[in-house]
Amino acid sequence: MRMSSKEFLQWNAKSITLLAMSGAGKTTLANKLPRDKWFHYSGDYRIGTKYLGEAILDNIKRRAMEMPFLKDLLRSDSIYIGNNISIDNLAPVSSFLGKVGNNDLGGLDLAEFKRRQKLHYHAEVAAMLDIDDFIDKAESIYGYKHFINDAGGSVCELDNENVLAHLAKHSLIIYIKTSEEQNQLIINRAKSSPKPLYYREQFLDEQLKEFMREKGYHDTYHIPPDDFVNWVFPRLFASRLPRYQAIADQYGYTLDATEVANVADENEFMQLIATAIDQQTN
Repeated sequence: MRMSSKEFLQWNAKSITLLAMSGAGKTTLANKLPRDKWFHYSGDYRIGTKYLGEAILDNIKRRAMEMPFLKDLLRSDSIYIGNNISIDNLAPVSSFLGKVGNNDLGGLDLAEFKRRQKLHYHAEVAAMLDIDDFIDKAESIYGYKHFINDAGGSVCELDNENVLAHLAKHSLIIYIKTSEEQNQLIINRAKSSPKPLYYREQFLDEQLKEFMREKGYHDTYHIPPDDFVNWVFPRLFASRLPRYQAIADQYGYTLDATEVANVADENEFMQLIATAIDQQTN
């Protein structure tokens, strides 16, 4: 969605999509906006509750059934299992996505890992295509004036023009661009606490092949799951940055992450976007 800064500031019911790597400040920024005026749509939350909810629970149940005590209680319907996904707690989604590597260390064999990656891909596509419905529901049902889409960090990996066109049609796309120093902080944080990630299959195949050659592994079973995530994250991060920028160049606008972090309130955020529109409009 393209518009002038004046049109943006006068836009009565604003809809914004935030793009950036996890850790760049998307959720922090969304939380600074007045909760009574802005509907906060989390792509990852929608993925976990709507599109991967059953698969996540099935995975938890399979693990529970490996324990005789829990197995007997589950089979007799004496207990039930649920997850507690929230915008601030997406651990069930991450635990389902998993990491490729040694099963004894909590890893997944490559075929199962890729199956879950594909499920996540389709879930993320569907979650992004849902935003127009939620923009409407946010106002017509819940009375929210504005809408902010806190998109997952892997949206740039989808290679799906329909998704990007849909986001651009129904929202103003804003890419939060981090500095080299901030990039290193994000990388260091990821290395200290390796988390499951989504990869494009071609990227995964290329990087996994190089990792195994470099480390001397002949099959994925012997790979410590965290070792591959730590090794590949800086490469994944570097590959995503130009993808975000290309999306912003074609469909939206770019904001500096440092300036975003210094935003104190809604008005400052709106003015920051308006300035970016003026500066980046050809």
